[in-house]
Amino acid sequence: MKKIYGYARVSTKEQHLDRQLKALMDHGIDERDIVSDHASGASLERPGYAALKSTMLRDGDTLVVKSLDRLSRNKEHIIQELQYFKNRHIKIQVLDLPTTMIELPEGQQWVFDMINNILIEVLSSIAEQERLTIKQRQAEGIAVAKEKGIHLGRPVITYPPNWEHIYQQWEDKKITAVAAMKQLGLKRSTFYKLASQFRANRKS
Repeated sequence: MKKIYGYARVSTKEQHLDRQLKALMDHGIDERDIVSDHASGASLERPGYAALKSTMLRDGDTLVVKSLDRLSRNKEHIIQELQYFKNRHIKIQVLDLPTTMIELPEGQQWVFDMINNILIEVLSSIAEQERLTIKQRQAEGIAVAKEKGIHLGRPVITYPPNWEHIYQQWEDKKITAVAAMKQLGLKRSTFYKLASQFRANRKS
């Protein structure tokens, strides 16, 4: 029996899938047949998408996405994936691309295939350009932040005021690591990270 699956994707955990999920369910797809990912559109290595391709989609099935860039934001990947599905007789429907939603009798489909190929070429180029623009803006933002002396990423861990004294006691085996952590007010992972960093700095 032929099945219809939906696929939704957002780039980060902070973004929401609600709009895509609603559109797919409004199209008549059961929520249990919708697979989603919180992953970048620059890569095809996504757990949900991989499961769709390897264990769920079969010859004659249909995969529905809200927009073409949910498959990928890389033009080469989009064309590659569309060819992959075509070779396996899996139909791709894009809700934002109405011509992919039309069912025509055999022999007339070539007209819409031609139209879709043109639209896909344009839309995949736009999706890739958006990805490159976002990447460039991020790089520019990081450069500006560095110029202003703003630290990006995880906060830098600093040594507690009594670090050297407590550390030396621990190194001389006068106190346990647990006692040292307690006196320094540090978590286990932070304590050992600082200890490793401290040793390396003393050797250099």
